[in-house]
Amino acid sequence: MKLSVRVRGEWFQLPCKSGGKETVSWLGEEALRRYLKLKPPTHVPNKDEKVASVRRTQGGAILDPSDLVCDVLDDNDFVSVVLETDRPNPVTEKAEITYISEQIPGKYKPPEEYLTLDGASLTPEDLTALGKGAYKIKLSPEAEGAVKAARELVEEIVREKKVVYGVTTGFGKFARKTIPQSQLYELQWNLIRSHAAGVGDPLSPSKTRMLLALRINILAKGNSGVSLTVLKKMIDAFNASCLPWVPEKGTVGASGDLAPLSHLALGILGEGKMWSPETGWGDAKYVLEAHGLTPAVLGPKEGIALINGTQLITSITAEALERAEAIARQADVVAALTLEVLKGTSKAFDSDVHKLRPHKGQNEVARRLRALLHSDTYPSEIAESHRFCNRVQDAYTLRCCPQVHGVVHDTLYFVRGIITDEMNSATDNPIVLTDRGEIISSGNFHGEYPAKAADYLAIAIHEIASMSERRTERLVNPALSELPAFLVKEGGFNSGLMLAHCTAAALVSENKVLCHPASVDSLTTSAGTEDHVSMGGFAARKALTVVENVERVVGIELLAACQAIEFLRPMKTTTPLEAVIEVVRSVISAMDKDRFLAPDMDAATELLKEEKIWNAVRHHIEHYHEVQKVETRVFSPSMSFTGTGPPRAQKRAAISNGRASSPAIHKRATNGRASSPAVNKRTKSSAARV
Repeated sequence: MKLSVRVRGEWFQLPCKSGGKETVSWLGEEALRRYLKLKPPTHVPNKDEKVASVRRTQGGAILDPSDLVCDVLDDNDFVSVVLETDRPNPVTEKAEITYISEQIPGKYKPPEEYLTLDGASLTPEDLTALGKGAYKIKLSPEAEGAVKAARELVEEIVREKKVVYGVTTGFGKFARKTIPQSQLYELQWNLIRSHAAGVGDPLSPSKTRMLLALRINILAKGNSGVSLTVLKKMIDAFNASCLPWVPEKGTVGASGDLAPLSHLALGILGEGKMWSPETGWGDAKYVLEAHGLTPAVLGPKEGIALINGTQLITSITAEALERAEAIARQADVVAALTLEVLKGTSKAFDSDVHKLRPHKGQNEVARRLRALLHSDTYPSEIAESHRFCNRVQDAYTLRCCPQVHGVVHDTLYFVRGIITDEMNSATDNPIVLTDRGEIISSGNFHGEYPAKAADYLAIAIHEIASMSERRTERLVNPALSELPAFLVKEGGFNSGLMLAHCTAAALVSENKVLCHPASVDSLTTSAGTEDHVSMGGFAARKALTVVENVERVVGIELLAACQAIEFLRPMKTTTPLEAVIEVVRSVISAMDKDRFLAPDMDAATELLKEEKIWNAVRHHIEHYHEVQKVETRVFSPSMSFTGTGPPRAQKRAAISNGRASSPAIHKRATNGRASSPAVNKRTKSSAARV
């Protein structure tokens, strides 16, 4: 019987020679004895070490020291031995690891489905799903053929002793230094080890999966010269969820993301740290061994093939893009709910108005808002209640949602094009052109494209939060909402959502700083060889931070809008917006008095991250556009017209539509209320101010 035992982050293969008849106590002491004998880097000399407990790694169950090993553990099981001195000083020391193996049995389940990579058709949705562990990876037959052909060309060049950058020469400033044939293999190892110079916290498991999957996809194009054997070692590690330690900082996005990709490669080579759900952190060679895998061995060109590329920038931006698109869609929905409870008008979303400014995003948002707000298909009691109020127009954060939210959607669409192209681009150097039998040193590794895309994304999605925070201010401010201050009863005794709005304001202000583009900066590196860099690594990381802040801000608006509508009950809003409220109320109850607010804010944000708000209304929006053939155009003070009633075209639309609001519109047109001189005077003079 053989076990994998972890002591202070180090893994040991520990045989039980009696077939597991030893006690758990013996297991802990034997693991500690081996640890002290080998003295790994985590060993602290002159310290009296004692075993505190022995735990099963998966599930975290504490084992009774008197139990027999064979009774509580399986062959090839994983065990963690906790020492009494493992607890770090909470004041002066950092925790040993950032994240550990799962502590809930069955939380991680290896996927059964495979996603085929060919280097040409990966999408941001695919990559995000791979990051979440939804698929394993395999190569298409065409990709395997392309990889083999490129490798054969590299090996032929090596045999012929031709001078090619990165194959038979040094790197960067050392490009003119020819390397002897006997040192070509060691050259690649030196490259990986020396370039693994990143700093900071490690990427999360999902981000590391995305990074590894994207690098595999690029290598699958067959323009890098890596061997199929090494590429399959990477695929095996991905499929086993063996993820190297990749620090998040250290790339300037010039010759690609050299430092993080070097750390990624180092783990595949069996050096550095590695993590898997079953083992937690450990030496890469032991984690690989625990999964029945062996480290990759590099040949000529393969080291540089593993680390040249923009995959860190691109993978993080792809995640930011997916989340930005989700929150932008849902921000349209939340804005509609806020407009409804603030008793705004839907007239500003008239299709004829938006056709005059045919931006795709603007018209898309207006179309979406029309489907969510008062219509013949989805009537709103709240909208009907203030039909004849004297409010002529709404604030910009309500009225201009199509114009502001729209350009965000359009910018994200533009970013999607750049990132999708980048995800399927050969970003190596030198590039292997099999058809021409040539290897060319070029600049496809430069990160300016994804860096600029990340900066565009941050600037665009920030505007969603900027609008959202102002709408939240309108909700909690009694001078603007005509609702109780901070949306709570007994104000003064209760503070309600006062500080929730402060948090939204803080995050919006933080985003204003983060939206300064990183890609406008450049610092020369590699002794002047790399004299322009993209700084795309930071551009991507801060773009994702901006998105996370936006999710929080919109979550606070969602919380406030649902609280505000409680003061308008028993009136109901439209069917899709009632569906939104129902989803929120399934996890957050209405607030009668002050309570611990942070969990409510977290829950609202989580609903948005899981796209439950969008899923609640999506089919309602589709239904509206299927059945509402003629646009509902009800009277409100924000419209003006000549004569004694609505325009003839509107009358015809109302009569031909034959729906619930048609008789009301016709009645108002004939009884003279809608066209009273006072109303006409007010609407005309106000229209001049718009």
